[in-house]
Amino acid sequence: MPPTLSRLFLVAHNIELRIVSLIVRARELADDVVLLDAGSSDETVQLANEIGCQVVRIQDQRGPQALARLLIQEDLIAEHMLLINIDDSWRLTDLSMSVNRSRERWDLHIAYHERSEEGVELDDLVLGTLGLRHVAMSLKGCESLATMPASALVADVPTALRVRFVGVEAPIQLPQRESLATASRFAQLFYWMLESKHPLLLFGIPGLVLFVLGYRLSGDLGTLLQEVNSTSVGVTLVTVAMTLTGLFGMMVALILYIMGKQVERIQHQYNWPKDN
Repeated sequence: MPPTLSRLFLVAHNIELRIVSLIVRARELADDVVLLDAGSSDETVQLANEIGCQVVRIQDQRGPQALARLLIQEDLIAEHMLLINIDDSWRLTDLSMSVNRSRERWDLHIAYHERSEEGVELDDLVLGTLGLRHVAMSLKGCESLATMPASALVADVPTALRVRFVGVEAPIQLPQRESLATASRFAQLFYWMLESKHPLLLFGIPGLVLFVLGYRLSGDLGTLLQEVNSTSVGVTLVTVAMTLTGLFGMMVALILYIMGKQVERIQHQYNWPKDN
């Protein structure tokens, strides 16, 4: 039976849009999840704290040796560990593959972004400069990494360890679109409306008022349409517009209210506390 993953470390920076889903998914695969935050300036740390994830601040400890020393210093080492570097090319679908590698009983399994340099052998690469994708390590592997200097080469990794290095081709990076920022602002506004119960105030009450007014005005349409002129046509169009707008507003309020209840259910399921 493959060993269970004792602790999963997420090295991340400014990933507020996906930190919650990432931690929730990681908790399904590991006994414990720790966020190693590389100086995020958004709400990444706050969101991780809200769902009860331990957060450790890191500075320039991005190489495998420095990270291994940090884990030992913070007393975070465990029998089977997995460290994942969450960068722009990483996707949530990559998580299961990395976890599977950690269950193969490697002392060190390091996936890194391949370079386009020609004539450079893997053994000649400086270990600390590898573009890490993930590091799966045992307790013995972590302790060995921690003793290696920053200038150590891949060839300097102790041969007594069960080690594997896997190069991963970096995907093509498309330029970020401004629509992502717009979508983020819209998502924050949408969530604020759900949390503050504003859908019923912003859409429900105005929608009800417009619908009632439109309904009351529709009672006089029969009299107005006996003589077709610009006034009667205008009143008819206004009445129809008010009625439909009011009906649409009430439907939107009802849908957002139901979605808010679903958000509360998910928060309760994952013990996500809300601010009072």
